Amino acid sequence: MKDYLDGTELSAEKTRELLREALDRKRRGRSARSASLAGKTLALLFEKHSTRTRVSFEAGVAQLGGRTIFLSPQDTQLARGETPADSARVLSEYVDGIVVRTFGHERVEEIARHASVPVINGLTDLHHPCQALADFLTLLERFGRLEGLKLAYLGDGNNVAHSLLLVGALIGVRVSVACPPELQPDAGVVARARELAAASGAIIQITNEIQAACGGAHALYTDVWTSMGQEGEEALRHELLTPYRVHGETFHWADKDAVFMHCLPAHRGEEVSAEVIDGPRSVVFQQAGNRLHAQKILLEVLLGGNDGR
Repeated sequence: MKDYLDGTELSAEKTRELLREALDRKRRGRSARSASLAGKTLALLFEKHSTRTRVSFEAGVAQLGGRTIFLSPQDTQLARGETPADSARVLSEYVDGIVVRTFGHERVEEIARHASVPVINGLTDLHHPCQALADFLTLLERFGRLEGLKLAYLGDGNNVAHSLLLVGALIGVRVSVACPPELQPDAGVVARARELAAASGAIIQITNEIQAACGGAHALYTDVWTSMGQEGEEALRHELLTPYRVHGETFHWADKDAVFMHCLPAHRGEEVSAEVIDGPRSVVFQQAGNRLHAQKILLEVLLGGNDGR
């Protein structure tokens, strides 16, 4: 295991161990520092805009004694036609790991195939596994367990939904996704999630019915309706997804202690009402903060000499 591309590269037990260690480190205090990545350099190869992914990786590496090099599309020869394979080989000569944030998932897969150092998916159109790690860390922190929890995702069956399905199925969390028929999750991802669920005892549910998804859920999760690169579909997406907006009444079907989750950035009044995201059930900023803590342990697993098994 060298890379972290869709969230299933780590075993179920190693993923749970990562989350437990991240929570333990967080509880020891934000100012805690170590030298576990001393002398290590991480390249951040970003072809999409970022706030949380960039800052959490930069801060995390610094707190572990390493350094980062940020590379925007204008900073590299990729913008002038160099292949991802050649770029991967070149960067591997200089750095100890590469975080890639891009559009098509095949691009990060190509970089990983040709890189001799670990490659981490910082977001593609198909998967967002580092976000899922932070999400399940948040649930562990909030409820004290992951076993027996149910997460309901409402909206577009996108990369965030895919990673929740895969990582949730891997570690045994029940995941229900409610979305319009036109925006269902990728069939291959759902099939893989169900394979993982068969091993972990999790339940994977894909439905059009909001009540069915939310029934007994410990977390209601949503995402923006129009992601980067989908701006031309905004009107259609708004029409399809309006019934899946999360508001106060949505929680009537959920567990009495259910929380609201969102990977951010959020558009109040579209996918979620202001009363929910700014209310007492919301853990969205806790989620954002947990990107730092989960990714620090992931970096140690991949770059710090741990083989991940």
